[in-house]
Amino acid sequence: MNRMTAARSPLSPADRPQLGLRERKKIKTREAIRAATYALIKEQGYDATTIEQIAERAEVSPSTVFRYFPTKEDIVLTDEYDPLMAEELRARPAGESWIDSVRHVVRKAIDANMAEDPEVVRLRTHLTVQVPAVRSRMFEHMSVTGSLLRQALAERFGLDPDSLEVRVYAMSLIGGLMEVSMFWAEHDFEGDLHTFTDRALDVMEHGLPGENR
Repeated sequence: MNRMTAARSPLSPADRPQLGLRERKKIKTREAIRAATYALIKEQGYDATTIEQIAERAEVSPSTVFRYFPTKEDIVLTDEYDPLMAEELRARPAGESWIDSVRHVVRKAIDANMAEDPEVVRLRTHLTVQVPAVRSRMFEHMSVTGSLLRQALAERFGLDPDSLEVRVYAMSLIGGLMEVSMFWAEHDFEGDLHTFTDRALDVMEHGLPGENR
């Protein structure tokens, strides 16, 4: 496909590659574990929710929960979108500026998340603010997401993914988007998430408002 033409979107369900039966079963199991976790947390709080309770609610064994999610925090933080976002970035037209590509992909990811269950998105974000263990684990997850972004950046511009410049840019973006989520949660989810994200990306592109240039 010509990279200058409109690209198919991996974040759009109709455009995702068809998965085999085994992978579909894995996704179904992960979704059942997540759904059970969110339901229990809403009922009794995060700290009171145990892996054994999650396994019972999801109708799997505790060992199955741990096979898919090493910690309880991972159930809250892990989703299917990071690899798809990297694919989406690679699919953007070659002539598009990097920041415009990022704006497009982040907007699509927000829309995909909110379309599935806005209440779950708010619950997850709330937990990253209120629960120290979740917030701590989130920082570890950032390094994984940053690595995916570094690879996409490097491929796009023919750079070394381990170079200091690429590492700084990728992690600055990941950290900025994390702060958007935290800001949104700390303000009781008032305001438009897209607007907050655009403001954060404006800082990445132009620097602080009023900054001397």
